[in-house]
Formats: sequence, structure tokens, C-alpha cells
Amino acid sequence: MSDQLTLAATTRTEFGKGAARRARAAHQIPAVLYGHGTDPVHVLLPGHETMMALKHSNALLTIELDGSSELAIAKDVQVEPVRRIIEHVDLLLVKKGEKITVDVPVHVTGESFAGTIHVVEHASLQLEAEATHLPESVEVSIEGLEEGAVVHAKDVELPKGATLVTDGDITVVTISVPRGAGAEEEAEEAPAAEAAETAAE
Repeated sequence: MSDQLTLAATTRTEFGKGAARRARAAHQIPAVLYGHGTDPVHVLLPGHETMMALKHSNALLTIELDGSSELAIAKDVQVEPVRRIIEHVDLLLVKKGEKITVDVPVHVTGESFAGTIHVVEHASLQLEAEATHLPESVEVSIEGLEEGAVVHAKDVELPKGATLVTDGDITVVTISVPRGAGAEEEAEEAPAAEAAETAAE
């Protein structure tokens, strides 16, 4: 479960691309707080602290604003593709005891049988969990799995208190033998076999 992180926000009074550029130049990130039937609140978040907080998947954030605080999670993060700078964050208000649906990254552990590889077909699963106890990831063990093995979503051990929203029959990880390697071995063996036949003649 991710730790609770505190961010001190300020009310955003200027809007538009120019205002957003000025905010980012001042090491602030434009964001919007929404949820629970309230009107959206536009804020500015501290740049470095927000970037570090969002390195944690499904981090629970305490947003301090105008003397009060709200719990929230990041539902959408817009990142500039070249410089990887966070441009905007959508924050969903949550409450203790409330259950919400989130995407949780899949983390593969262990080693499959010698000579095999694993392919992650789905890099994340949708889970429903208590808002203040959201998992950062789910672990999928492939230890000792052989060629042809398939791990479905319903096979994944979920964190305590979480339930699967993703279709249980969805394939998460498959185990196979690299065909390219076999083809290369056959190509190497063919000249040797031909040479042996020629020598025998």
C-alpha cells in the first residue's frame, strides 16, 4: 500500500496556455480537484514534491488548501512527451472507507523454466479497493512455469481488501520458447549435417 503524501496547494486564479507556462516556470503544476458532487477547484501544486509523489502508483494525497485538507488520488496525469514534464493533474477527491476502481500495475516476479521467456499481455489490472488503502502493484509469480503456461487475471493473488474488476479470463502473462533461437540453431545445424553427408559419400 502506498504512503499518504501531503501537498500544499494554492488556488489558481489565472487560466490559459500563457498562465500555465508561467506556473510551470515557477515550478508549479496546474491541477483540478473534483468529485463527490462538488464543483471543480482549480489549484497549483508544488512541482518537485508533486513529481516525487506521483512516482508512486495510486498514491494517496493530502491536499492542503486555504487552511483545510482533502484526500485525493491522481486520476489523470498529462506529461509533455519530450521533456517528460508534468503539465496537468486531475485529482479525484476520496474519503476514508470509500471504495474506488483504479488501475494497478502488474509486477512479474521469479524465473520461468530454463530456455523460456515471459510476455506481459496486460501491464495493469483494474481493482476495486478502499480509497485509503490502494495497492501500488500486484505481483505475478512465474517461478518455474513451463512453455505454454498462461496466467489469467483470475489467477493473480490480490492484495487484502481488493477485488478484481478486470475480466478474470483476460491473459496477463504467457510463457513461451523464443522461436528465433530455435530457428538459428537449426540453421547452424544444417551445414554441419550436409558436411557430414558429403564426407560419408
